[in-house]
Amino acid sequence: MPRVLRILNRINVGGPIYNVAYLSKHIGSDYETRILVGNVEPGEANASYILEKMGLFGHVVPGMFRSISLKNDIEAFRFIKKEIETFKPDIIHTHAAKAGALGRLASIFAGHKTKVVVHTYHGNVFDGYFSPLKSMIFIWIERFLGYFSTGIISISKAQKVELCNKFGIAKADKIHVVPLGFELQHFGEDLSSKRQKFRSEFGLAEDEVVVVITGRLTAIKNHKLFLEAVAICKQRNCPSFKVFVVGDGELMDELVLFTRELGLVVGQSGENLANADVIFTSWRRDIDYINAGADIGALSSINEGTPVSIIEAMASGIAVITTKVGGVEDFINNGENGIICEQDIVKFAEHLEKLILDKSLRTSLGEKAKVAVSQQFDYRRLVSDVNYLYKRLLKI
Repeated sequence: MPRVLRILNRINVGGPIYNVAYLSKHIGSDYETRILVGNVEPGEANASYILEKMGLFGHVVPGMFRSISLKNDIEAFRFIKKEIETFKPDIIHTHAAKAGALGRLASIFAGHKTKVVVHTYHGNVFDGYFSPLKSMIFIWIERFLGYFSTGIISISKAQKVELCNKFGIAKADKIHVVPLGFELQHFGEDLSSKRQKFRSEFGLAEDEVVVVITGRLTAIKNHKLFLEAVAICKQRNCPSFKVFVVGDGELMDELVLFTRELGLVVGQSGENLANADVIFTSWRRDIDYINAGADIGALSSINEGTPVSIIEAMASGIAVITTKVGGVEDFINNGENGIICEQDIVKFAEHLEKLILDKSLRTSLGEKAKVAVSQQFDYRRLVSDVNYLYKRLLKI
């Protein structure tokens, strides 16, 4: 029975943890799987409950954090190297940047030589995160690690083009496109009761349009573009609408202040939210309830792999508006089942205003969106694709 050592950056809410969970749970009894996970950073939601709900357990790697630290990274490298030598995996599958760097490096120096080393790029750190010099250094490192990888998984066609042609990480025949997979059924169930529950919690009228943006409050998510677009819509006297910012992170205080400076009324948990324009909820686990209670899902990121929040919003049957990032063009046909916009405040505001004003457009986009993602992002397709790749690389 082939052994799989699956290594994840950190156990925070997002696409990577779901990818690891569904693969580990459903890849089948043909494999023995061990999961290593990094540590959650301050301001991030701990997603260990996702593994626990599936009867899985992640062994925490000491020293493996998102931030770079020579001391911590050496500690994590040594731990992973020892795990490889003890567990003796046939496959090492790393997920996201830090796990990919430490896991693949450890596989090179470990006493046990693993047959197959696979890395999944859930996004990349080459655009929007660091200075040009640091970005170039990371690209060189990834090229080196790519040489020692048996296979590389990109989660969208657009990402493969970037990895291969823009950044030169590996040749095209080494990069395999495997879109993410989720259990999306519950996002489309009991929508009326969920909508009523959410709107009752926040005292929302049925005709009040709700816009939700979900994700870490960090620079790469570019919430400021979204909030400036919201301010423009408010200035144009759009009919009553409320914005929910779901998530937390290092920019929470800064974004609350920025929102107030835009002339918008801010609401936070424990406050009177009746007159709030923008409500910051921090992290919540009931995203299916929030999406059911919303009318529009938004994303304003500068860099993404495949944005999970938009997929979940579409699975809930609500209209979405997103910046042109990551693999959104693989599943959104602009103007047909969602709106894709450039990184432009005025244009984003124009599209958002149109969605707020036009209920029939929202309904049409939402209905088509639900069909599109339910077909493309089912977790069973993900498991089948990865199982096929494993066997191909193992030559069995």
